[in-house]
Amino acid sequence: MLPHSADSNSRRDLGVGIGLRPPHYSEVLQQRPKLAWFEAISENYLTFDERGPGAALVSLEKIRADYEIVLHGVSLSIGSVDPISVNYLTHLKQLYDRIQPAWVSDHLCWTGVQDENLHDLLPLPYTEEALNHVCSRIQYVQERLGRRISIENVSSYLTYTHSTLSEWEFLREIAQRTGCGILLDVNNIYVSSINHGFSATEFLNAIPRSAVTQIHLAGHSKSGTLLVDTHDSPVCESVWQLYAETVRRFGSIPTLIEWDAELPTLGRLLQEADHAKKILEETLR
Repeated sequence: MLPHSADSNSRRDLGVGIGLRPPHYSEVLQQRPKLAWFEAISENYLTFDERGPGAALVSLEKIRADYEIVLHGVSLSIGSVDPISVNYLTHLKQLYDRIQPAWVSDHLCWTGVQDENLHDLLPLPYTEEALNHVCSRIQYVQERLGRRISIENVSSYLTYTHSTLSEWEFLREIAQRTGCGILLDVNNIYVSSINHGFSATEFLNAIPRSAVTQIHLAGHSKSGTLLVDTHDSPVCESVWQLYAETVRRFGSIPTLIEWDAELPTLGRLLQEADHAKKILEETLR
């Protein structure tokens, strides 16, 4: 069990934040928008050595002086059968120690095998074997980093015929067995529920309230008969409605607006954050 002081996933009510992206660094530093926190992609800030930090890390440290920062990874590949990179974890720990994030997270997925990175967040088969595998790897990561992590549910476009558990049962078991937090991506729940025909409400109701440390909201696109988690558009009305349902179940959870492609202005992102705040406040009332 990790010491309480190392548990970066204790729930902190930071309200609504936005994803920090390089085109907005200077504007954030100049305007100091009225937000409590930003989420930064961990892999963008691992370029530091004896010569000092890279330019991106310098900007992040300046922003960290005024805001809480949450670090969100995309390369842990917790579901892969490849060994977890000790070098990667070493650099992550250095970054965590330097930035002192409010909490840290990555995805419930695999991104490649045999050292081949497919640059996608690929779903797992939901079996007892996979569950034992993922839990042992999460425990290893948490021990190496000296802190708990949160794990995010991903969107998916296929399922495995040999799965014996639902996605929400699998996620719940991981949190219960490892003590990790859950980053609940509401857009991903909606996308997968449409693609696979399950109930988003059933998914929400199966997740323990105490396990959820953060919420993600994002836009998606349609490709043929599938919805695709593209992060290139505003949050749609159906996802806003599911967010309100999420708030009714879990209460006030730190919520993030994700937008990565077709990146809008900082002002437009702040508008999305304001809309999330409005829904959060109205739902709680």
